[in-house]
Amino acid sequence: MSVIEKPSVCTLDCPDTCSLTVTVESEKIIKVRGSQALPYTAGVICNKVAQHTPQWVHGPQRVRYPMRRVGPKGSGQFERISWSDALEIVHTRTRQAIEQFGRETVMPLNYAGPHGILSMDSMSLRFFHKLGASQLYRGAMCGGVRREAWVGTYGAIAGLGPEVAAQARLNIVWGNNATVTNLHLVRGITQSRREGGRLVVIDPLRTRIAALADLHLAPLPGTDVLIAFALAHELQRLGAHNAAFIRDHVLGYEEFMARAAEWPVERAAQQSGIRAQDIRQMAQWMIESDPMVIAPGNGLERSRNGGSSIRALLALPALMGRLDTRNGIVLGAGNAFPRTPARLSRPDLLPGPTRTFNILDAGEILADDRVDGAELTTPVRAVFIYNHNPLVVHPDQNRMRRGLEREAIFTCGIEIAMTESMAYCDVVLPAATAYECDDLYAAYGQHWLQRAQAVVPAEGESLPNTEIFRRLASAFGLTDPCFSDTDAQLMDAALNAEDARLAGQQPSTLPLDAATPMRAPDGQPFAPMVNVWPATPSGRIELVSDTLAQRWGEAQRTADFRVFEDEADESLALISPASDARISSTLLGSGGKPHEVPPLLMHPQDARARGLSEGSRVRVFNPIGEVILPLRVTDDVPPGVVSCEKGAWLATGPNGQTISALVSATRRADLAAGACYNDVRVRVSMSAA
Repeated sequence: MSVIEKPSVCTLDCPDTCSLTVTVESEKIIKVRGSQALPYTAGVICNKVAQHTPQWVHGPQRVRYPMRRVGPKGSGQFERISWSDALEIVHTRTRQAIEQFGRETVMPLNYAGPHGILSMDSMSLRFFHKLGASQLYRGAMCGGVRREAWVGTYGAIAGLGPEVAAQARLNIVWGNNATVTNLHLVRGITQSRREGGRLVVIDPLRTRIAALADLHLAPLPGTDVLIAFALAHELQRLGAHNAAFIRDHVLGYEEFMARAAEWPVERAAQQSGIRAQDIRQMAQWMIESDPMVIAPGNGLERSRNGGSSIRALLALPALMGRLDTRNGIVLGAGNAFPRTPARLSRPDLLPGPTRTFNILDAGEILADDRVDGAELTTPVRAVFIYNHNPLVVHPDQNRMRRGLEREAIFTCGIEIAMTESMAYCDVVLPAATAYECDDLYAAYGQHWLQRAQAVVPAEGESLPNTEIFRRLASAFGLTDPCFSDTDAQLMDAALNAEDARLAGQQPSTLPLDAATPMRAPDGQPFAPMVNVWPATPSGRIELVSDTLAQRWGEAQRTADFRVFEDEADESLALISPASDARISSTLLGSGGKPHEVPPLLMHPQDARARGLSEGSRVRVFNPIGEVILPLRVTDDVPPGVVSCEKGAWLATGPNGQTISALVSATRRADLAAGACYNDVRVRVSMSAA
């Protein structure tokens, strides 16, 4: 058989969304490398995708046929059945639940496994809207805090593209484990440093990019807002605020600076656990460096002060009047694309009002028939899990497990692999990977639109998500014409073809071998205060926001710092950075077998205080969970902080728990009711196991 190369796009949960060249032989992927179709990624991809994609697509972990559970939930005992039998079981069991409890007894439980617009949620949302199922607010899991902070400050506009990092004289990487999760930003930063630019990294963990930095600030988790306040105050003291820019373009300056004045450098440094001289040095470099680029990451939002931290750092370029084509913030990329979500998901299909759950409440909903401690009027009795591995990813893992174990709840899983969550499903439907279906890709970290087609046939009887939900709609007797839309029609519904950014092209006919740049109205890359302007109610950069106050409470009118009682005890703060061996819980190298458990990183001072040493097996615990991990003693974390990579599967834990078991589902960020994965208090002792 001949060997051929085909263009594709990486679908995994990463801001870069790389263009790919896939080598295919005998209808199997044998090699994946980067392509030149997307100028930003320019032929470079991560080792995870380059080395492990053939196994991920064609390996034994794939779900290739519909399956029905024949053993206890969680046992992983299934038998193969036909598609017609599987669809009939799903229809019968779901209809029985609806007849007994009403339409809101149905709940989707999905997140961001694939990042294609069609695969993530298109025909699926049409299906759940037509059923009148309970809806899901997914932003709280990740990204919602950052989005609310950005939109509340600048409005729903695009910030700078990440390409600007290459020309910056100062790059500030804040809460962004970029070498693992933002590879091409690092390439730009490397170019900047070769030409004399400086790099500041703010992160509790000495990540690989932090080790390369000219200055690394390692604050205690949740105190980043204090660094931003101290910088604002120090910049004012040094005369670096741009009074004319503030007068013309900023709302709420006096109120914001009144908060910042409460945290001068010395006080902020003491509270956050860093050196005052480092804050002063950073402020001086900010004054000296033009252009200056700030690239915040998701890690920053995952604490109870997450929204305030992001809002405070977003204020810094505005205070200095440093917002133009080369200065500013790499954020808001999702706003670069002319999306038409209502046309794609069809909320008009809803038969009437329906409730919306925060995705973080799913464990309590399933385990206890409650939300925030209050009993549900209509319990959930039919769940569809797709694009998601909730048992590994969700906070309060043990409660989620109890919910998935309930025989009273019918659970349909749709997956490419037999994950630990799928083991609890009654029926599992085989889903195609991104390499086996057509899709559109609008990145959340850069401003290029891409289209991809299947490069290999689907394994076994697996199907694209869109086709699975077409078949479900047919099985449920849903006859609206929209359920017959082809994938090409879904693509054309997803984006506004009349928008100038598509240059007259239909989304379904975009080139496969060239990414389409998204541009501002003047045809140039997006640059706030140059060719796009704040889309806030005032038309200004809002350092105080009535919109955020209305959505999330009066306390969120401006950024602030909150101190919590649990931080005063002898427990340690646990953070959970991304791994270079997987994308969240999507295994691409390591994290699914007992010997692949990630270590716990602990500072030598904390290890000595507990009588622990390098290589010890330690018990990491709090009131909701307990994890057994090998210990690595290192000053990569500051005193009072421990770190363990996220996404490992339950099989890595001797007691069947991972660090998600330690994360509270009820502890929420100040904006978007977001998850606090980096705001976890734990105790650590020698394990008896």
